[in-house]
Amino acid sequence: MTISPAVSTPGFPQHRTRSITEPGQDRVTHWSGDYIAVHQVGRWEYVGRVRGIGAAALLAIDEDTDGRRFAILVEQYRVPLEAHCLELPAGLVGDNEEGETPERAAAKELEEETGYRAGTIENLGRFCSSPGMLSETFTLFRASQLEKVGEGGGTESEDIAVHCVALDEIAAFVAAKRAAGCVIDVRILTLLGAGLIAA
Repeated sequence: MTISPAVSTPGFPQHRTRSITEPGQDRVTHWSGDYIAVHQVGRWEYVGRVRGIGAAALLAIDEDTDGRRFAILVEQYRVPLEAHCLELPAGLVGDNEEGETPERAAAKELEEETGYRAGTIENLGRFCSSPGMLSETFTLFRASQLEKVGEGGGTESEDIAVHCVALDEIAAFVAAKRAAGCVIDVRILTLLGAGLIAA
């Protein structure tokens, strides 16, 4: 087992990180399907996407004529959770189109899932949601200057409900959905962050 050199971050004490795998250990793939694979490196087991597939998610913010701002959220049944989940609009990158960019996938998913087309899509960076178990990352975008161009609801195999929620009502809406048995996607925290910190 190796120990890395001390890492110093301004304003924080020095700390050491310990490697949980031996140098040079190979990755073993135990199972691979159409979209995911189960890997192991040393004793560490994790799940990853196959074929270089990525993901994109959107903070889609609309505004009415009075200047009130709304977030566009989606709700759909998720088989692994056996429950409905409240989420940001999101989808895979490169699952059906080789060389697809995250920006292109984000724009496509927004229109497909919500029926909105964005005049502006801004890349906010790459993030991960469960780094101890998943190698998957997603690119988060902020979508604005929205125009309603369709009904949304996803593809024929999906049944997506679209929610347009005022930003000042997000916390109450999320609480009501949770109380009704809906699971809340961690990315919803991007809309709740300031309120959670102030509480």
